Amino acid sequence: MTVGAAYPAGMPLPEVCVVYLLRSGADGLEVLLGDKRTGLGQGKVVGIGGKLDTGETPAQAAVREVFEEIGVAVEASDLVRAGVVDYHFPTRPAWSQRSTVFVVRRWRGEPVQTDEITPRWYALADVPYARMWDDAVRWLPGVLRGGSVDARYTFGPDLATVVLETS
Repeated sequence: MTVGAAYPAGMPLPEVCVVYLLRSGADGLEVLLGDKRTGLGQGKVVGIGGKLDTGETPAQAAVREVFEEIGVAVEASDLVRAGVVDYHFPTRPAWSQRSTVFVVRRWRGEPVQTDEITPRWYALADVPYARMWDDAVRWLPGVLRGGSVDARYTFGPDLATVVLETS
């Protein structure tokens, strides 16, 4: 496969979801992110989410994943769909995926650390983009300010650097 190649032709990308919890803090709007402790993205700062189970919608998966990863209960009706991001890893196709992005401002409970995630609140001005996947700085600021995303990112052989962006 060449660097610009997509997931194998005719094969749908595996689906995942990501949720950004937003709240008003002392210095303005804050977002909950997590230090990823296991699996794909270990060591990075990420949104809360994961893979869709068979038969799940992205919203159903988002509700389940938020509860599993940080112990917070979210209602599907409170999720605001902010778009879709496709990730292509030509040198490691198993990492390629389609992520449905949600933001939410209502939930029950307080985020707790689990085996997978250590949650932490960040003021929007302090989001640690340098510790996140390379694509995040390109679209996440707009989503956190109420915008949407519909983009595709192809990562290079280092599995860390975006080499192609399309929207």
